[in-house]
Amino acid sequence: MLNAEELAFINYWEEARERESSVSQKIKRGLPMALVFGLPIPFSIIAVYWLSPDWYTRVSKSVSTVAVTIVIAVIISIFFFSFMRMHLKWEMNEQQYLELKKRQRASDAAEKANHTS
Repeated sequence: MLNAEELAFINYWEEARERESSVSQKIKRGLPMALVFGLPIPFSIIAVYWLSPDWYTRVSKSVSTVAVTIVIAVIISIFFFSFMRMHLKWEMNEQQYLELKKRQRASDAAEKANHTS
């Protein structure tokens, strides 16, 4: 027999699983956390450039091409991280849902067998 929390999860996931399964929805829902991890990279580069421009220009002779490459890499990383994080979360919820549904069917079958005997 399932408890109230497990039944509430089953009801929630039956409503939300299709809505949360699309790629765009996964990226949209995962974007805030991905930005938390991705934006410090360009901010740290900007801070180094702003605090010590002489050192930065000595280290990097081709500032413009490196900056563009870094921005592109960070954007790709942000979108990849946001999608993968939410896809993993979706998969974990789906696995829990399937296990609970299996337990629910087994308990319903056992309950039905007890009533018929």
